[in-house]
Amino acid sequence: MSGITLVGLLAAVCTTGSFLPQAIKTWRTRHVADLSLVMYVVLCTGVALWLAYGLLISDVPIVVANVVTLVLAGSILVAIVVDRMHRSPRAVTIEVEATDAADGDTGEAQP
Repeated sequence: MSGITLVGLLAAVCTTGSFLPQAIKTWRTRHVADLSLVMYVVLCTGVALWLAYGLLISDVPIVVANVVTLVLAGSILVAIVVDRMHRSPRAVTIEVEATDAADGDTGEAQP
């Protein structure tokens, strides 16, 4: 293995490994309400394109890093989509109203 390939693999471990804590937290808590759907859609699209690029040029570090990253980020994306599909607009409204009531906000204009 060349020194250049080793540098690529080490970079892949660092950048791909950075997704592991978020993925583990998401899998354990199933809490994704604060995560950005758009960000994960764009990220997974970019990672898929990097994977395609790595395959086209037969670059092992790029392929390995992006396969793992796509699995991790893709699992978070799936969790976000499933969460959004199970929420109804009415449930979100009730949550907001309950929070406002707990804060003493009646919805009326204050003098």
